[in-house]
Amino acid sequence: MENPFRSYINKFSENRFWNKLRDYARQAGLKTVYSALLLFYAYRRKDTPYWAKNIVLGTLGYFLSPIDAVPDLTPIIGYTDDIGVLAFGLVTIAAYVNQEVKEKAKGQLHRWFGAYDEDELAEVDAKL
Repeated sequence: MENPFRSYINKFSENRFWNKLRDYARQAGLKTVYSALLLFYAYRRKDTPYWAKNIVLGTLGYFLSPIDAVPDLTPIIGYTDDIGVLAFGLVTIAAYVNQEVKEKAKGQLHRWFGAYDEDELAEVDAKL
């Protein structure tokens, strides 16, 4: 499968990833942040193959890119393209999102959002 986000791979860095999520988590929303965290923790798994890691890097690189289809400066509307791209990445590498990945992502969500409604994440989990 050709990675449609290959050109964004070089936009990804762990430092930029954590900074963007930390600074914009509430603005981006629970599902967007959860999706990004699932991709990141799947990327960190040693069992995730190279091709899947490249999909993750391109997807997260797009998420981090300051130039995308809809600027992130507009609350909610600015993250709609990011949500679609993150969903594409998740569906593509779903086999590498295991329970451990989900638990790590939910643990980080709890640190940033405090108590949250797990039902909000069901739509994301249903794609896996």
